[in-house]
Amino acid sequence: MPPRTFLSAPRTACVAALVFVGAACSNGGSDSPATPAPTSALTASFGSDVAVQWNETLYTQIRQTSTNPPRAARAFAYTGVALYEAVVHGMPEHQSLQGQLGGLPANTLPVPPTGQVHDWAIAANRALNVVSTALVAGATTEFDAQEASLLATLSAGVDAPVVDRSVDYGDALGNAILVWAATDGTALQADCQTNWVAPIPPNSGGWTPVSGSAQPLLPCWGDMRTFVVADGLECEPIGPPAYSNSIGSAWHAQSLLVYNTTGDAGANLTQDQRDIALYWADNAGGTGTPPGHWIAIACQISADEALSLDVSAEAFARVGLAVADAFITCWEAKYTSYLQRPATYIRDNIDGGWDPVIGTPNFPTYTSGHSTQSGAAAIVLTEVFGNYAFTDTCHSRLNPTAGLPADRAYTNFVQAASEAAVSRLYGGIHYLFDNYDGIDSGVCVGLVHNSTLRFLADD
Repeated sequence: MPPRTFLSAPRTACVAALVFVGAACSNGGSDSPATPAPTSALTASFGSDVAVQWNETLYTQIRQTSTNPPRAARAFAYTGVALYEAVVHGMPEHQSLQGQLGGLPANTLPVPPTGQVHDWAIAANRALNVVSTALVAGATTEFDAQEASLLATLSAGVDAPVVDRSVDYGDALGNAILVWAATDGTALQADCQTNWVAPIPPNSGGWTPVSGSAQPLLPCWGDMRTFVVADGLECEPIGPPAYSNSIGSAWHAQSLLVYNTTGDAGANLTQDQRDIALYWADNAGGTGTPPGHWIAIACQISADEALSLDVSAEAFARVGLAVADAFITCWEAKYTSYLQRPATYIRDNIDGGWDPVIGTPNFPTYTSGHSTQSGAAAIVLTEVFGNYAFTDTCHSRLNPTAGLPADRAYTNFVQAASEAAVSRLYGGIHYLFDNYDGIDSGVCVGLVHNSTLRFLADD
């Protein structure tokens, strides 16, 4: 399927202004048109502000609550679906994602009553608050403030009954999304975290903590219900080289590559390599995490190109779903292979005093989560926007006080994803095979999404 580029005028045949009674396209010049029934304005007639502001607020609250990357990806997936489903009934060329996503049969979500006018931006505003509040703990006050602020702007000049029924529809939709989300396996994660037993002993190359907790993060996340790929194995990576501490083995050679590329604490890195490592680190608590970085890119494009709400909603749904499936796929690989990080191997076998450039996360090495989810995000964004050149402003916009490197320019999404992948080598926390196999796995996830999900009604 060739990429569809939406950076142009809306595709709808008639994009009306926000007029709720008696608005209709021309009927071809009839002298006495019938009086039309009240109709909701098309989603394409709304700007993307509600989508951008909510996703940037979600990014900020994920940062401030130190939400970890897999849970952040999950939040972006469900909010992406909530946004899209809240506005899709104003998109006559599009269809619902019900019946296409795991655990979400057709006719599960509420549908706005026909013959009644709705404001799709107001509905989305409410649905996004309901879902965000439930999925990002500790940010209720901030999310409520975001909804109230946007509602004050969006409701100006809109009849009160339209506002009320739009809020009611968004509320019902958001709660239905949460019922669906509750069955995806996240409720089992706490018990798994406590009771999980490592699959292989540490003396055979198995993961051991570099620092912090001895219990790895979310060891059963690979068992979560997926959204579009069949399961965590549909896009599984090809597999790492056999573990060995023998000089001349493939594993030792890959470890030596990390050691020689970075040097102790990055002493061998060029300034650009160090910038790449820090720019894409996307640490939980310091940023909105790796999936948030790609959501921030979608926010930037939506704002820079003044996209309409229909195009923006589809883009956010695609990215959120792709990064969520990518993290499930990656975590399946991590806890099946359960292999040690470069810091462990290098200190045990090459240089006991070596330190990586950035902190080593508390979970196994293979594959790289950054690489996997970046590959998936790049493929689905290319499906929407084509070969799009951009300067990434994620950190200067959303993390301006973090002291991170300056904005970086890319000729397309795949180039950005490739840089995100190699950043983990420069950071000293992943082997090259983690990154290569991860990005290939993520590309697979993205291609499955592009070939499986049907957004257009005639797909």
